[in-house]
Amino acid sequence: MSSPSSLGSSGGASSGSGSSDAGPTSRPVSQPGAEPSSPPSPQAEPSSAPNPQLDFDIGEEYGTARKNLPPARIVAISLAAVVAIVAVYALTHRAHALSSGTIDDVVVVPVAGQDMVMVAINVSLENNSAKPSWIHTIQVALDTNNGRFTDDASPAVDAERYFQAFPDLKRHALDFLKPEMRLDPGSKVSKTIVVSFPVTEETFNARKSLTVTVAPYDEVPVVITK
Repeated sequence: MSSPSSLGSSGGASSGSGSSDAGPTSRPVSQPGAEPSSPPSPQAEPSSAPNPQLDFDIGEEYGTARKNLPPARIVAISLAAVVAIVAVYALTHRAHALSSGTIDDVVVVPVAGQDMVMVAINVSLENNSAKPSWIHTIQVALDTNNGRFTDDASPAVDAERYFQAFPDLKRHALDFLKPEMRLDPGSKVSKTIVVSFPVTEETFNARKSLTVTVAPYDEVPVVITK
């Protein structure tokens, strides 16, 4: 039979062993001042799936001239048709002079001691429109082998002085054609204009052409060539 003391010591040992097993699990004590360690972040694994943007073709998205435009032959035919229509319209709808005229007589007088001539020109103008028109400017152009020369019609006051200085100049003279003169609808007038050119009489007589341009207000000019 065991003695009480041995039982007591055995029970105490058993009691101590039991308290050790039933107690909480021991944890490491963090040291003061140490930062808590964070778990390492998982490394991203490279994706083996194909990137859909790698297959994007912006040329296919917006198209190309070869795919979106019609064949070059059709484009050329269409352009030719448009040009032809525009040309026909321009020819049929271009502005025409509302008046007409003729050069009836030309008198030339040389200026002594100078390579210069005075010229009196008789012209006839007819207003073919249904409304009156007013003359704005009058100009004469002389085309010769030595070049082209132009001059505005002399004012009536100056032309009268030229007639006095060169009596032969007014042999066939009529009333003067003047700016601001009114041409009534359907009317026809014959008038005289006086100009001068820096050429000899021989050069003037050998001229290529003589052109009178009468420009009414807001109308196509009347161009008369002889």
